[in-house]
Amino acid sequence: MMWMCVAVFLLWLRSGGCTEKANTSELIEYTAADFYEKLHSGKMMFIYFEHQVSPTISLFLLELEKSADALQDYGVLVGKVNCDKKLVQAYCTQERERHTAFLFRGGKEFLGFDLDTVFDVNSIVSEVLFAILREEVKYVHTDTDLLAMEKAARGKKDIVLGYVRSLGTQEHRSMMETAYVYGSKYQFILITGGPVLKHLGVDESSPSSQVWFLHCRVHSKLPLSSERCPLTRMRKPLSTLSLHSFLQLMEAPLVSEVYDDPSSVQPPQFPYQQTPQVFLFSRPVTKQQDLDTATALAWRLRGLALLLLVHRQSPAVKTPDEYNAAYRLPEKSSEVKYLTLNDHDEVLELFTNQEKEEEDEEDDEGWLEDDEVDSHFAKLDDEIAASVYENRGNLPDMDSITQLTSDNFHTAVSQSSLTVALFYLKWDAVSMAFLSSFIEVAERLEGSEVQMSAVDCGEWTDLCAAQSSLPIPFQPITAFPCVLLLRPKEPAQLYRGMLGSEALHRFILLSLQASPVLLSTKEEVTSFLQEVPHLELAGYHPDRVMGLFKTQLHTDPGSLSVNHVMLLCPAAGVSLFTEAAKSLRGEMLTGLLTNGLAEKWAAEHSMELPAVLVFPSWRAHTPPSTLPVSTSSEELLTHIHSVLLHRLPELTVENLPSFLSLGKALLLLFVGEEEDEIGRKQNQALVEEMRGVVEVGGGRMEQYLACWIHLGRTPAGMSVLGSYLGSMPPLPALVLTHLPSGDEIYQFPPNTPIVASSVLQWLQRIQGGAVSAAGMLGEDSWPPAVEFLDFLKIMDVQEPDSAQQQTPEEEEEEEDSKEEDVDDSSSHSDTFHNNPHSEL
Repeated sequence: MMWMCVAVFLLWLRSGGCTEKANTSELIEYTAADFYEKLHSGKMMFIYFEHQVSPTISLFLLELEKSADALQDYGVLVGKVNCDKKLVQAYCTQERERHTAFLFRGGKEFLGFDLDTVFDVNSIVSEVLFAILREEVKYVHTDTDLLAMEKAARGKKDIVLGYVRSLGTQEHRSMMETAYVYGSKYQFILITGGPVLKHLGVDESSPSSQVWFLHCRVHSKLPLSSERCPLTRMRKPLSTLSLHSFLQLMEAPLVSEVYDDPSSVQPPQFPYQQTPQVFLFSRPVTKQQDLDTATALAWRLRGLALLLLVHRQSPAVKTPDEYNAAYRLPEKSSEVKYLTLNDHDEVLELFTNQEKEEEDEEDDEGWLEDDEVDSHFAKLDDEIAASVYENRGNLPDMDSITQLTSDNFHTAVSQSSLTVALFYLKWDAVSMAFLSSFIEVAERLEGSEVQMSAVDCGEWTDLCAAQSSLPIPFQPITAFPCVLLLRPKEPAQLYRGMLGSEALHRFILLSLQASPVLLSTKEEVTSFLQEVPHLELAGYHPDRVMGLFKTQLHTDPGSLSVNHVMLLCPAAGVSLFTEAAKSLRGEMLTGLLTNGLAEKWAAEHSMELPAVLVFPSWRAHTPPSTLPVSTSSEELLTHIHSVLLHRLPELTVENLPSFLSLGKALLLLFVGEEEDEIGRKQNQALVEEMRGVVEVGGGRMEQYLACWIHLGRTPAGMSVLGSYLGSMPPLPALVLTHLPSGDEIYQFPPNTPIVASSVLQWLQRIQGGAVSAAGMLGEDSWPPAVEFLDFLKIMDVQEPDSAQQQTPEEEEEEEDSKEEDVDDSSSHSDTFHNNPHSEL
């Protein structure tokens, strides 16, 4: 699922709880009553009990105010209590409290900090996190201590070992922030000096902090012959960003084997895009020896470069035999330099010398200013996470939206004809990125009948879990962000569209229209078919569905076919159509004609009643499709979506999820961007040939979705095609992928003209097993980025009877029992458990 690559840096999102309010302008001052209320709630608090304010205390309070923004993302409330207004027993009566700040956890005092140790924002954040993580982050002083930790971790966890000269520094804070995110995946160890530094080869007088990664997990490629774990030193200065990148690099494959020429191998992708590549060449007769050599060199290059072993027996490898190595630098991603080496140490010297030159340049330039550091974020591939991190202290202005809570939810929803509610989490990158788009829509709709609102699910967990003494019109929210459309006394409607301002704004405007619209005159029918319901939708061509029914008819009940049932009970047909129209609200326009107008329309267009007409937006100048009479709204919806499906759609990022949901194999044509009129005609001819495949194939093509991608209009398709086949093939390229029967990817022979007859023969040969796969789809799963965010696993441990712990037989029995108890709300429940945003 590379289409919505929304890889998120969880390190920067700080996945703690949420505070009561964003404290961006001033320090929260709690009264004694407020303090006890927060204390008894069990929330984590970092509090200073203020007496008379001296100049020194004033400086501390300024730093405490700055730390509030950082610590709130870890679920720590930061504030002060004015002891001059009302005493808090045990904290306002003794002299020592004037020079101490306190951390409260679980309703009681957890630790006190002398103000000399928490003197600025870095020391406050690092010391508080160090206290919270006191069981996760170990401290060693001697080599014996470190050896004991290595033995304990061997076969279980890798170790991240950090050396900082002093606690409370920016480097100490970076270590603690990283440990907060990765603490369950790695064992973090902190050292500030002592004999252990001699084992690590560090001069204790050195002013620079350092980090080592100790490879202690059992792995077939790890040289675990000695009792010590192999270690890799991080060569960049210690910062949150560099440490995160370093840990990502430690997870990279030690040696990657490729069968393409180095010039055709893609540059490293996120998160390794700033890492050089080294290529060694292998021959079949020395394959194992070459692999051993590459592995040994890869260990020496660990953290400096990625090593790839190129197999020369592949016909795609064009490098002359005189070269036995090559490399590519990140700043020159398209340029590969070839070498003839006598000793592989020359490769090591190449990169170690380059590293020394970079360090010398940094020493000459001095420390980077804050704005220069921020400029590096422009290089991040994950634009969503980068944006959230850069703006982590600047929550968007939410004055244009209503904040829904457990207390005001029912009142707010009942007072508006349409409430659009965003359910989000402050520590979720996609939620925070989409929040800005949501606010933009709210500002565009200001003054309308729409009430735009938001629910912070990190704060109002009971509301998001649909737990209330009053009925909640939706199922528990299980995927974020989630947008619901709420109307008084109606079930909630889930927004399934793209997480962007334009798509959401269009959906809301279409939702304002009744669904279905009751059309009572010929002019209203014409307006429905030719116009849009809102000026801001001008230029947009929505799909339309129109139902024609008689609601008054007297006939002799003879044969009870479906048509006759609808004729004898015309209200049933109208009710069925109305139910389907409600499900389509916001996605398309639906209209209803009844009685005389319906009869007149049917007579003019030579059709019988009842009838449902579908007007696809992509088929504007052709007659509408007339649907067969359906026995249920679900069946009618299936027929409608089937008609609206383009016979040969152009795939885009926006429409891909809807096509993948069909569960069909994709017969996918990739065409390049046209440079001139000749290229445009060639692409057009290819698309026409694919249309011929669908027409000639007839029923044989029902199992496939024939489609195409224009790489000029959808550049993301290039990385997708490259991932399918391992490298970028010549265009045009035709592939068969997403087969229901497996993960194989087949490529139509590149040198064969793409004509309908050849394509159909190729598909038939694939069915017969006569064609070898050209690639495999990646694993279709999105596991938690770090272990402690695997909430389902945590629930399984805490609740042994939960779903993941059950055997297949138990699950089937439970499903059977649920089916017996299904009521009218079951379909609504399914809606929310299949939130498409969780897949993207």
